[in-house]
Amino acid sequence: MIHLNKIKIITDSCSDLTKEMREKYDIDYVKMNTVISGKEQPASLDWEYYSPKEFYDIMRNGERITTTQVPEKEFEEKFTYWLEAGYDIIYIGCSLALSGSVNMGEITAKRLREKYPDSQIYCINSLNACSGEGLLSIRAAKHRDSGLSTDELAEKIISERNNINQFCTVHSLDTLRRAGRVKASAAFFGNLLGVKPIIISDTEGNNTPIKKVKGRVNSLSEIVELTAAAIADSDDKLIIIAHADSSDDAQTLKEMINERIPDAETYTCYIGPIIGASIGPDAVALLSFGKDVSRFNI
Repeated sequence: MIHLNKIKIITDSCSDLTKEMREKYDIDYVKMNTVISGKEQPASLDWEYYSPKEFYDIMRNGERITTTQVPEKEFEEKFTYWLEAGYDIIYIGCSLALSGSVNMGEITAKRLREKYPDSQIYCINSLNACSGEGLLSIRAAKHRDSGLSTDELAEKIISERNNINQFCTVHSLDTLRRAGRVKASAAFFGNLLGVKPIIISDTEGNNTPIKKVKGRVNSLSEIVELTAAAIADSDDKLIIIAHADSSDDAQTLKEMINERIPDAETYTCYIGPIIGASIGPDAVALLSFGKDVSRFNI
């Protein structure tokens, strides 16, 4: 029997996809939660509960924001909604090195597969976070729209996870270290006076510093050059510029990209509340599809 169900791509709050991008590519998402001053709220990518500046100013003022994985109830409601509508589901979740949400999604999916035996549910570890996870979800939507079956699409996305290139620079690795999102031993070289680390998502989905650059401007130039090398042979020239309330740096990056990679398509967005809580204010990142990240031999 030919499987003819439509396919719904679902990601989560770590993907940092704006409403515009989600609507453009027909992508839904499940929400994690933030905890600010003891109050738990859904981590909305549409900034319903606070503005990006309000959110990042909380951290600038020294208060730590914590997060939770996607609750089981959230998976249950979202998956059931699309299954009832006759869809197969491909959930592309935050790297398991950073969040347990994919495992929770699979627990929910296992139960729902018995209730909806004519539908398929895949829960895929993106090996990425931030807009890297978002880019992989966009990639999945493009494959879906090209006519791939659910099985073919899941296999394709799994094969392409390590072709997402993330180059991020932060003022300090302290926030990542405190959140347990980068090895504590790596925090040292990120805090040397004036030295800015360049961080990637490695082949196992970890946040890994790969080099250090002296000064903010040089670090921005470096991530542009790394991105240019990553997408040199790719037919997908979409570059997402993600920033943690650092719009001036994001604009500088856009101008650099327009000059260095004139055929690139750029899209700028905020780093959302989940990743923002871990990476801290003023981080900036370039994310694109290109060469396999195993080339860094980490």
